[in-house]
Amino acid sequence: MSNPSARVGTVFLVGAGPGDPDLLTLRAARLVMNARVLVHDGLVDPAILAMAPKGCRMISVAKQRSRHTMRQEEINALLVREALAGNDVVRLKGGDPFVFGRGGEEAEDCFAAGVPVEVVPGVSAAMGAAASAMIPLTHRDAASIVSFVAGQCKGLTDQNWAGLAGVGRTLVIYMGVATAEAIAEKLMADGLAPTMPVAVIENAARPQMRVLRGTLAGLGPLVADNKVKSPALIVIGEVAGRGDMMELKQVLEVVK
Repeated sequence: MSNPSARVGTVFLVGAGPGDPDLLTLRAARLVMNARVLVHDGLVDPAILAMAPKGCRMISVAKQRSRHTMRQEEINALLVREALAGNDVVRLKGGDPFVFGRGGEEAEDCFAAGVPVEVVPGVSAAMGAAASAMIPLTHRDAASIVSFVAGQCKGLTDQNWAGLAGVGRTLVIYMGVATAEAIAEKLMADGLAPTMPVAVIENAARPQMRVLRGTLAGLGPLVADNKVKSPALIVIGEVAGRGDMMELKQVLEVVK
């Protein structure tokens, strides 16, 4: 029989940000540095994982397209099981746990099992990638609306994205590398101009970051010809064509 007085651990849903350890919140850094059980996604930068103390039990639940180390239901069960065994668990996710991070599903299962949860927000992948690439997601001259969508999911062609992109709007697409061609066709079929600027940001906030720019009509070839791999985000809208700040930043770095 279970002991009703036994300690129940807390599950900390922690956002690891876009990659650079310097972009962790202080709360996130402290939790990682004191973790005893750390459950992490595959996109968490190794430099962040290296901050965990010696003896920390590291559990990878990395996901790749159509190939998961653990199904989401198994991850949820793992968190509950560890907490009910009395362990505090740091559940480390790239970006923010509540922005395409399935943090909501994990929190719900934990609460249902009587496990306390604390959410530690992180710099979202969209915010971190745009800032690293010097792309303002909003701009008084270009965009006053920002939308986030997932580009890798079932029924992509059936989803209604009408109005999410266009003049005065910015569309940020997570997990869209594998479906870039279909995304471009879908948006153009919805009436978006083939000449609409796009930017693909690969490995944002990391030393190997790449920013590729083009047009909506050329999005598929842009991704394929440059062999873009995850983690990468796609930004579609007039702001994606504003390369002046990035160019100035590069010039200033050369001058230094």
